[in-house]
Amino acid sequence: MNSIADIWNVILDRLRSELSETTINTWFDEVESVDLQEKTFVIVCPNNFKRDMISNRFSTQIKAALRDLFSDDFTLLFLESSAETEKDQKPVLLFDREDFTFDTFVVGESNKLAHAAARAVADGASAHYNPLFIYGDSGLGKTHLIYAISHQFRKRLPNAKIVYIKGDDFLNEFISLVRTNRGEEFRAKYRDADLLLVDDVQFVAGKEQSQNEFFHTFNTLYESGRQIVLTSDRLPSEMTLLDDRLRTRFEWGLTVDVQAPDYETRVAIVKNKANQRGFIIDDKSADYIARNVTTNVRQIEGVINMINAHRELTKKNMSDEEIEDIVKEAVRKNNEAIPTPDAIIGEVARFFGFEESVIRGPGRSRQVVNARNIAMYLIRNITGISTIEIGKIFNRDHSTAVHSLDQVDARLQSDPSYSQIIKDITLNINYKR
Repeated sequence: MNSIADIWNVILDRLRSELSETTINTWFDEVESVDLQEKTFVIVCPNNFKRDMISNRFSTQIKAALRDLFSDDFTLLFLESSAETEKDQKPVLLFDREDFTFDTFVVGESNKLAHAAARAVADGASAHYNPLFIYGDSGLGKTHLIYAISHQFRKRLPNAKIVYIKGDDFLNEFISLVRTNRGEEFRAKYRDADLLLVDDVQFVAGKEQSQNEFFHTFNTLYESGRQIVLTSDRLPSEMTLLDDRLRTRFEWGLTVDVQAPDYETRVAIVKNKANQRGFIIDDKSADYIARNVTTNVRQIEGVINMINAHRELTKKNMSDEEIEDIVKEAVRKNNEAIPTPDAIIGEVARFFGFEESVIRGPGRSRQVVNARNIAMYLIRNITGISTIEIGKIFNRDHSTAVHSLDQVDARLQSDPSYSQIIKDITLNINYKR
């Protein structure tokens, strides 16, 4: 990983502490930094629309992050990548990450079964692991394993057609192509795959048409002996809105979990991540990071990126005190990363299949009111803001917000399925933090 990429990763980590994960995914997906000349930081965007939006809305935060890193002010230069203009005409079906392979995956007690199963699938060693279903909390290595499977599968079968998609992107792509009468194009893309990898498949649950499409895609691939790999933050049995037909199929093969790494594994991860970036971290610093950064692998990687950026830019190693300061800041930001009301409304809207404007708007249908009430309830419980502020978010008065919260509380006491819906939405919100 080069120094410019490290700087950009540090900036994205900073933005994640200030913006919702939905905002990050929407505007910064496929955006990268390519150069740093004197006091100009160059950012390349895939199109004019995204370039203009980032420039207008997020320049202040990006400049602040650069100021924190270098104690100096920078100018931002936004460019459009002309190579990306034909993206829609040439969909990318293969993907790769050289830093996400089996060789760079640190195996410990918390993930050794998942690693062994993933390796067996990639090597074609077992036809019984179909589908391979990997579940666990965010940031524990599920996506790393999916990339590693793809990398090894392609190495073994260079001409294989490998298709990767995130669960929520599957939904969005399906809706978009069906609306434009391109359903056959959508089906051909997925049903011709030799290896289908679906990350965060829990987001497929709850949408009848999309689930039906996924069901037929699954059947086509499974019956022709082609491999399917799925990841999720929960077991199939815990996806209450998942079609029973899909739940059964998700459980046909092998289900394995990844858990939070223990201390010894965290130390190994710290040293491994540092080694990947071309430097050695001493035992004392590795011990301090491993004992204090315990949430997930992604947070450990963020700390290592910060250390590496400082090392490459200042041309010297960090002191123990400086590393401790980085760790304390990373832990503080992780604890403060509470989802915003906008992020919560967005996830409730996605769950029920509405536009966000519908939930915020004047609609009084039973389905819309139910979604709005749940959004208010989750905002209150997750963020702790007042009912007066909640009312303002939805252009309603304080008493309306109080009434909505009371309705949700009353129904929770008598309807277990309603309670499970709120649990599912909460899991989705937390997973995107």
